[in-house]
Amino acid sequence: MSTRGIALVTGASKGIGAAIALELAREGFDIWLNYGRDQQVAAQVAAEIEALGVACKRLPFDVADGEAVKAALEPLLDEAAPFVLVNNAGFARDALLLWMTKEEWRDVLAVHLDGFYNVTKPVVNAMVKARRGRIINIVSTSGESGIPGQVNYSAAKAGLIGATRSLAAEVAKRNVLVNAVSPGFIDTEMLKDLPKERILPMIPLGRLGTVEEVAGLVAFLASDKATYITGQVFAVNGGAHM
Repeated sequence: MSTRGIALVTGASKGIGAAIALELAREGFDIWLNYGRDQQVAAQVAAEIEALGVACKRLPFDVADGEAVKAALEPLLDEAAPFVLVNNAGFARDALLLWMTKEEWRDVLAVHLDGFYNVTKPVVNAMVKARRGRIINIVSTSGESGIPGQVNYSAAKAGLIGATRSLAAEVAKRNVLVNAVSPGFIDTEMLKDLPKERILPMIPLGRLGTVEEVAGLVAFLASDKATYITGQVFAVNGGAHM
């Protein structure tokens, strides 16, 4: 085990999640790398992590499936408590509410909110017993100010912001710090079909953010430099406030 301990990152096979897992590995954490179905991509990320000299345990499960989460995490938590949990798993299924199906509503909330509950409850229990830990929830500008066509996604991310602040107050006395990182327009697959000519004028810095810029803030919140920070939401959005 590394001297820094273990970091569990959900949705870590690509995009922001993969960048976070790699950055925490560079900081000396062993990684528990959760992913959904893409075993090949997850294996590539795990190989990059291990090349940095730390351990990487691949954990394939759907965060929205409570039984699958329990089966994957319980045996591990009996042996060790992660020092860091990054709740990153999520996806968007955009539609105007007028045309949004019940499945589009339910599926997005299930991954973000049920996923948060399913993973965080057992992990925070282990952290509280250890009297140390960091929980970092990846939210979104959409959850802070709302974006048309994303009522489900905005509701889910706003719910995570509320959960961040409430849980921070619950576990602060046990030295478990809970914060949220709120990316704006980041250059990932999520934006590949969106019109960049309409997006860039909305960003004062005039460019998309990078996954590394999000990961850098997460690494700071997991570091010894962030020991008096909890219950906060940090934007990484180039100055864009919709």
